[in-house]
Amino acid sequence: MSEKVDVSLIAPTSIRLPIRGPAFERPDKSVIEKMHAVSTATASAMMHKMGIRQTFIASPLPRTPGRKIVGPAVTLQFMPQREDIYTGISQEQGERASALWSVFDSVTPGDVLCIQAWGDLYTGCVGEMLSTYFKGRGGIGMVVDGCVRDWPNIQKIDIGMWTKGFTPNYASQAKLMPYAYDVPVALDGVLILPGDIIIADDDGVVCVPQQMAQVILDHTLDHEAWEVFSRIKLAEGGSIWKYYPLSEEGWKEYEAWKAAQGAKP
Repeated sequence: MSEKVDVSLIAPTSIRLPIRGPAFERPDKSVIEKMHAVSTATASAMMHKMGIRQTFIASPLPRTPGRKIVGPAVTLQFMPQREDIYTGISQEQGERASALWSVFDSVTPGDVLCIQAWGDLYTGCVGEMLSTYFKGRGGIGMVVDGCVRDWPNIQKIDIGMWTKGFTPNYASQAKLMPYAYDVPVALDGVLILPGDIIIADDDGVVCVPQQMAQVILDHTLDHEAWEVFSRIKLAEGGSIWKYYPLSEEGWKEYEAWKAAQGAKP
């Protein structure tokens, strides 16, 4: 039988946590403001038509019904624990020295924290105190591909929350560790780059690539406008064949309706 080796005697890796990605630019605030008029459903459908297929983050479910958030993504990446990187220190020491604490210092007003946790149901990525700090920094919501802890108390904090679930465990209690921030992350198979625009509502979460924001706005705002007209006509009993999507005849009616709306004092 081979002798068991004490892992504490192994020289620690040269990797020093936390790891931080390069500086990134957030979208112009005017773009974010205009994006509030775009629903997740419309944004997802429009990007799909443009060939961007993987934008809907399916696992994190809306935990704050009625809440909609739009903002730039800041990212936190959890990775599997490895003993030579994350061992021999207390939970608080480890988390203080990791990306878990550091990422919150980088949050600016209007940001959305996106956490890659591999769908893990045992790791409590954030709890009440860090969520409180996030709110104090001006953060508006979190999208977590995993779980949070202290949910009864987090509910009292005025932020939007989309998670896969809840757990009593703290961030490094299970098999993951907070590893890097301001880096690309994958949430349920969707790539999110720091600075991408997150739209989240009761339908779920959609990621809009920052460089596509204006194109999406140009197309989706018009789409949202004619849907208002279609909704009115369908509620009046109009034919779905004519009003959704608009037929040539329906489009002419829409143009006349839009002109009339613009003419109102």
